[in-house]
Amino acid sequence: MNDRKSILVIGAGDATGGAIARRFAREGYVACVTRRSAEKLEPLLAAIRDGGGEAHGFGSDARKEDEMVALVERIEREIAPIEVAVFNIGANVRFPITETTARVYYKVWEMACFAGFLMGREAARVMQPRGRGTILFTGATASLRGREGYAAFAGAKHALRALAQSMARELWPKGIHVAHTIIDGAIDTEWIRSNFPERYAAKDSDGILNPDHIAEVYWQIHQQPRDAWTHETELRPWMESW
Repeated sequence: MNDRKSILVIGAGDATGGAIARRFAREGYVACVTRRSAEKLEPLLAAIRDGGGEAHGFGSDARKEDEMVALVERIEREIAPIEVAVFNIGANVRFPITETTARVYYKVWEMACFAGFLMGREAARVMQPRGRGTILFTGATASLRGREGYAAFAGAKHALRALAQSMARELWPKGIHVAHTIIDGAIDTEWIRSNFPERYAAKDSDGILNPDHIAEVYWQIHQQPRDAWTHETELRPWMESW
C-alpha cells in the first residue's frame, strides 16, 4: 500500500516557509516547495535531503492560475498526494496612501491574497474526495488591524483571513482542517538582522520569533484531532506589545 504523502509550501523562503518544510520532512512527508526562483530553493532542498528527507523544488508564480493548477496536478500525479498545503507568501510593503500606486496595491493583493485563494482552491479540489487534509494560511499583525502606511498589505491580509474563515466553514465538515496563523512580531531572518539591528538584538532574550518554533506550531495544528481543531492561532514573542 502506498502511504506516501506530501506537503506543499507556497513561499518556502529562508525562514518560516523553509522551517515548515523541514519540520514536516522529518516526519516523513515529501516536501514540495516553491519560490519565484527555483535556484533559491537549493539550500533548503539540500538541507532536507541531508537530513534524510525527500524534497522537490518548483519555480512558480503563485499568482498565475494555470501555474497553480499545473503544479498541484503534477505533485499529485508524479510525487505524492498532498496531505498539507501551506500558503506563506508575505508581500509586506509600506507606502503612504498618497504614494500607493494602483500597481502596488494590486500586486500586493495578488501576492498575499489572490495567490492564497488559488492554492486553497486547488488543494481543496484534491483533498475533498479523500475526505482529509490540512490547509494552513500564514497571516500577520496586518490580518487584524491596519495602520499608517499599510493600506495595501493590511487589505490583502484581511482578505486572506476572510478566505480562510470561509474555507474553514465549508471544508471542516468535509474532513479538511483549514487554519489561519497570525504571526505578530519580528522573525529571525537576515532581512530583520540587516534592516532592524536593534530589534534583532532582542533575539538574545527570545524577543523575536524563531522560525523553527513557528514550524512546530504548524505541525501541532496538523496533528490535532478533529474534535478539537484550531482555526486561528496567534504567535508573538513574550515582549511584543499587543
